[in-house]
Amino acid sequence: MSHRIFRMTLLCLAALTALSVSAQGLRPSSSSGTGLVNTAPARTADVPQRQADYIVAVVNSEPVTNNEVRARVASTVQQMSQHGENATVTTALVRQVLDRLIIEKAQLQLAAETGLRVDDAAVDAAELNVARQNQLDVPELRRRMQLDGMVPAQFRSELRNQLILTRLRDREIDARQRVSDADVDQYLRDQQANADTSTLELNLAMVLVQVPENATPAQVATLQAKAESVRAQAAAGGDFAALAREASDAPDHRNGGAMGLRPADRYPEIFIDATRGLDVGGVSAVVRSGAGFHVLKVLDKRQGGVPTAVQQQHARHILLRVGPRLTEAAAIERLNDYKRRIQNGQADFAQLAKENSADGSAAAGGDLGWSSPGQFVPEFEEALNALEPGQMAPPLVSRFGVHLVQLLERRETVLTQREQREMARGVVREKKLDEAYARWVQELRSRAYVEFREAPQ
Repeated sequence: MSHRIFRMTLLCLAALTALSVSAQGLRPSSSSGTGLVNTAPARTADVPQRQADYIVAVVNSEPVTNNEVRARVASTVQQMSQHGENATVTTALVRQVLDRLIIEKAQLQLAAETGLRVDDAAVDAAELNVARQNQLDVPELRRRMQLDGMVPAQFRSELRNQLILTRLRDREIDARQRVSDADVDQYLRDQQANADTSTLELNLAMVLVQVPENATPAQVATLQAKAESVRAQAAAGGDFAALAREASDAPDHRNGGAMGLRPADRYPEIFIDATRGLDVGGVSAVVRSGAGFHVLKVLDKRQGGVPTAVQQQHARHILLRVGPRLTEAAAIERLNDYKRRIQNGQADFAQLAKENSADGSAAAGGDLGWSSPGQFVPEFEEALNALEPGQMAPPLVSRFGVHLVQLLERRETVLTQREQREMARGVVREKKLDEAYARWVQELRSRAYVEFREAPQ
């Protein structure tokens, strides 16, 4: 099973947000006349109800309504508030939410056109996973959602959309990416040739001041001056997170611009060059990219690279492949029956795997051996991470089919040279996936017909 960068745990009780897009990979549309109104700070519970609905944009032939944008903004603000951030609605936030909705609709349209569907059983399983992540059962999850003003049916619709988007990415991006031995060799050579950078991990925060594609020299100068002002405030000790939330045009601005701890080679080279001589807390000069002007702050800096020791997991599974003779719902029902029989002592996991699993591990009773982090697709690995030794997860769906997974044991281990090489392969694959996804989203957005509408007077 291959590794990819996409996590269903983004689906949470508070809200569901669209797929994020790297700031340097996608330029939001010029939308000064989006027709969105009332972007002043507001209590999140009031946002969806105050405004009569109308169309603010059309993506191909599908409308994006004002209520859709306002509901997504409310969810975003609620999440910000729960994380202790300044939960205010700004024009920049509304525009970013609108652009994410446009991209999401374009992806869902492609999925529909190509026959990609998700049945109710898969949504049921995803809802159960969300409930378990919140240490609830499904009825209690729905009760709490209703108390928070969320409609369970809408939540399930969002779950379905996120499952569709996940599978679309599986099909269009992840399943097509290959990492050759030559790629791994080159990565390891690069590590040896530039040890300081190859083993470095960085967490950078960014303020992006976007520059429209057809900006005039005067507009560019004005935007650069804005970036220089942000840089001066940050260098003088200003709150960088607050500056990012207020001034940044990047999708991650609501997180204070933090982009997360990652290997340095997964950042753009201009970011590495701009922060090379900075200590933790340092602020870069303003740098220019194809997206606009960037101001960067070093939040964390540590030596990383391919680890020499990791926590490994020993698991087994039963895989049922979905097809004309076995629907996803039927596969989930059958695996739930297997799970119940195993728990009641009426059946043996290994024997059921030998008799029923459509996987190469069937002959070994479904035994997958010891695995290192990143070896399995995220939904499979997340299910393992949530288990204690001996426990089984609810049936889960991946691109391979439907799985019943059991964790057998965990251990801390020093990696062999071969295992370190496989970890390096995972790093290379992650980088390729990030780059391929950013290109794909750009292409999809450029092919879509998008018409912005003004608010009715």
